[in-house]
Amino acid sequence: MPLYRYQVVTDDDTGEIFEVVQGMADAPLTVHPETGVPVRRIFTTANAPKKWTGQNMKANLSDKNLDRMGFTKYVKSDNGKYEKVIGKGPSKISRPPAG
Repeated sequence: MPLYRYQVVTDDDTGEIFEVVQGMADAPLTVHPETGVPVRRIFTTANAPKKWTGQNMKANLSDKNLDRMGFTKYVKSDNGKYEKVIGKGPSKISRPPAG
């Protein structure tokens, strides 16, 4: 569930900021859960771990990295069979006949 940030409503935007874990379908809070004073949801940058950003995902899924971690990668060839690109598995695999 996402972590949302809220701020206590004041005249000069210096109200307390706090975080609440809520479901995405839950309505935003309008009052502080403990004190009952008015609050508003504030938007901040997403806190996505760098490990899962687009650029790092490409590096994590590179042939070299997959091979280093012991994975076998196959790519579908023109004849419908899967040919090994890296790893220690069989050189080709194919789908068993239907039926």
